[in-house]
Amino acid sequence: MKILNDYKIIILACLTLGLAPYSPEPHLFGKLRWISGGAIGMTFSDWFDVFLHGAPFVLLIRIIFIRIRYFSK
Repeated sequence: MKILNDYKIIILACLTLGLAPYSPEPHLFGKLRWISGGAIGMTFSDWFDVFLHGAPFVLLIRIIFIRIRYFSK
């Protein structure tokens, strides 16, 4: 799909879905801190939430890796 390779849309998704809600801290950062603390008390919905908020960043890392590999040839 073309949308998965468009870095502009992926960056926009990282800034909106990936970091929302912004106050008092980005939601993904709080979840990652929870996981690094042992993930005690996390339910399936919390893990699914981490997946949804983290997916744009995984796609961004994928695009960066592909571009570095493409331009290094």
